[in-house]
Amino acid sequence: MSSNRKRMIFFTLSLLLVTAMLVNACGGGDSEPAAAEAPAEEEAAPAAAEAEAEEETEEAMAEVDLSPSEYPEPQMIVGSRAVEKLPLDQILTYKALDSYNEPEWVSELVAEGALPPVEERLPVEPRVILASGMADGIGVYGGVWRDFSACPTEGYNRGAGQSAGWFGIEAAAFASLLKSGPIYRRSDSLEPLPYLAKSWEWSEDGYELTMNILEGAKWSDGHPFTTEDVLFTWEDMIVDPNVQSPKGASAWIFDDQMTELVVIDDYSFKFVFPVAFPVQSLFQMDEGDFHISPAHILKPIHPKYNSDMDYVDFEASMPPDKTPVVLGEFVPVEYITDELMILRRNPYYWGVDEAGNQLPYLDEVVFEKGPSGVGRTLSTLAGSADHSNLENPSTFIETLKRAEEDDAHFYVEWGPETLGFSIKLNLSTTLGVKDDRDAAVRELFRDVRFRKALSFALDRDGISQSILRGPFLRGWAGGLFPGSSYFDRSTVAYYNHNPEAAAALLADLGFEDTDGDGTLNWPADRLASGENLVLALVTSEDAEETQTVGDAAVTLLGDLGVQINVRPLNSAARREMNEAGEWELRVDRDSQTFAVPFTRCRELAPIEREFSFHREGSEPRELLDFEQELVDIALAFCVEPNTDARKDLMAEYNRISTENVHFVGVFVGRYGLAAAKRFKNVPAGMPVFMYNWTWENVMPEQVWVAPEEQIEQLRPGVIPTYESE
Repeated sequence: MSSNRKRMIFFTLSLLLVTAMLVNACGGGDSEPAAAEAPAEEEAAPAAAEAEAEEETEEAMAEVDLSPSEYPEPQMIVGSRAVEKLPLDQILTYKALDSYNEPEWVSELVAEGALPPVEERLPVEPRVILASGMADGIGVYGGVWRDFSACPTEGYNRGAGQSAGWFGIEAAAFASLLKSGPIYRRSDSLEPLPYLAKSWEWSEDGYELTMNILEGAKWSDGHPFTTEDVLFTWEDMIVDPNVQSPKGASAWIFDDQMTELVVIDDYSFKFVFPVAFPVQSLFQMDEGDFHISPAHILKPIHPKYNSDMDYVDFEASMPPDKTPVVLGEFVPVEYITDELMILRRNPYYWGVDEAGNQLPYLDEVVFEKGPSGVGRTLSTLAGSADHSNLENPSTFIETLKRAEEDDAHFYVEWGPETLGFSIKLNLSTTLGVKDDRDAAVRELFRDVRFRKALSFALDRDGISQSILRGPFLRGWAGGLFPGSSYFDRSTVAYYNHNPEAAAALLADLGFEDTDGDGTLNWPADRLASGENLVLALVTSEDAEETQTVGDAAVTLLGDLGVQINVRPLNSAARREMNEAGEWELRVDRDSQTFAVPFTRCRELAPIEREFSFHREGSEPRELLDFEQELVDIALAFCVEPNTDARKDLMAEYNRISTENVHFVGVFVGRYGLAAAKRFKNVPAGMPVFMYNWTWENVMPEQVWVAPEEQIEQLRPGVIPTYESE
């Protein structure tokens, strides 16, 4: 349809509504006697005119296509490879091998009596990484990984909430029962991989989950790892309300009842749940949530057992300048505040390859410290770091140009489409509502016609190309990310760019420009003042792309007569604004909830009072009908043990969410991985951020470097040492 035809339809719709209002205002006669003589005729005339106007509007609406379009297939981009999915039994297993090996320099320490023999340092059945699951096969020893951290290192009491510096430090040093990062590689199930817990089994009724941990595994100081550590982590870290654990007791409450943990023996225990088959709980046992803490180190100084200690001192009991006792592949052995952290191989790490080589292959990891995450990208471009995550499209081109230069030591690879930006609408009827206008705005947002109008107004392709030309970004409807394992393109209702449809829906809502200033006015039945339709849109000072979306919204919605006022805020101000509910529209870089929904199933719909864009305040929340459907689906999804059934639930979720435009997707792209070319065994298509970030996803214990490409280590021959009691 031509642009002139579109303008004519919009003009006709507006003219009809103006005519109806004028007829209403002027009545059917021009004298009081006439009004006295024929009141019935006067009342009938405007009513008839109004009915005629409504009929004309409906006829005009019928000529406008309001149906969603088909969501297109993605384009592959240079530097992206398909993920090679495998069943778990081709990635890893747990079994005893005939013999074991270690680096020569470690064998020399064994000969000197500094370490026990390797077979005594390993579990009865080590975790075995299989060659069939390695991109480049069984590796060789030696080499260093140089990286960058922009977060302060508070200490190593991770179970009490302390940060070791993030950016991969936690992933390198700490361990958990299960590992969710590499799930993207599995073809058989969307469940975490076994880690310290090598197997688990549900009871027939689904109320109990028995887990079996490695027998004979040891901490980095050689002390045995047993269920005593698991029980201490549960009772004295997670459940203790005075400890700021990464995932507290509330995550383990179902139907207002607390989950129990019962030890069976030194190497097995069970969870006893208040509900049947809470399978989602497996994701609360992974690297970010269930951090196993060393009972032999921390229990004697825990305030529960030591009256001389308080919780502040307990939290700070593993300072950054002291070598921590950990279970991870690498151990921090040296730290210079805000400058440098050096981690060395853990000689007691409990994993091997199938040739019996104790992992990791690398000897050393070095983290340069800096004030901003931009430093990681700059260091990678300069050649002093070996890895960076490309998560802001504004940095893509510069990084790609550098990667194409002959002397670049890194390559760039793109993961699945899980980098999404959207516009959220505040759907709360009370939280943050201060006056009649606020109430009218919230009621407007709760009308699906307006949400569709907003979606139809957006030129997603234009926005995507204005941010980054090429196939890197494309339109997104909202709902699940296209890169999610649960995504089904046929379930998407895509209300893509269609200004004619947007104008028709706004007219159908009663909006028209009554004062001729180019901005639509509120209809009297929605806001009696008839003021201009002006909405506030919050963007982020920390993400340039959100501001680009905001600028585009100003233009595109302005063309339709909707005035958008953009307000950039920093992250702290945005968080405060969100908690108070004092916002209307906002542009977000969305979380991985829409990529890996089973790990964050309670964030899919307004289940919790703190749900992102429909928070509950002091008054009960009023869910829209379709929101209640989403809540029901999400709750069922959280406890559904069958993968196929979960996919069916997410298909229905995505259909309902996009049909009702729960939020307005704008564009989606891919996170990029910049990694050193010398690194071997980085899995094909590895996502930078999906179930977790790069360091968890790559399985760093399997990364190796050919001897001729190895660079100088800072602390060769060093292993973690500890003061004797």
